[in-house]
Amino acid sequence: MDYENIVHTLIDDIVEDPKSILIRVSEGTTPKDVLIIIAAEKEDTARLIGHKGIIANALREVVGIAGKSENKRIHIKFESFEDEKVD
Repeated sequence: MDYENIVHTLIDDIVEDPKSILIRVSEGTTPKDVLIIIAAEKEDTARLIGHKGIIANALREVVGIAGKSENKRIHIKFESFEDEKVD
């Protein structure tokens, strides 16, 4: 299943700059697990997590349902790009 495409479809309208989103899909600790890492700018990461994690939980639930068709457990992790410090 193309989890990257599913995630992009769900989040592109939420974030400010969809082209800057980096999605990495890899195997988890067991063959049944799939790890999806979503990296974005700090503001977009905050949008994707949402107030009290409500958006993140909804994304996990929807993608998790897609994974059940392949008997997979989906884990989503959010990361933000760090701002480079200029001295």
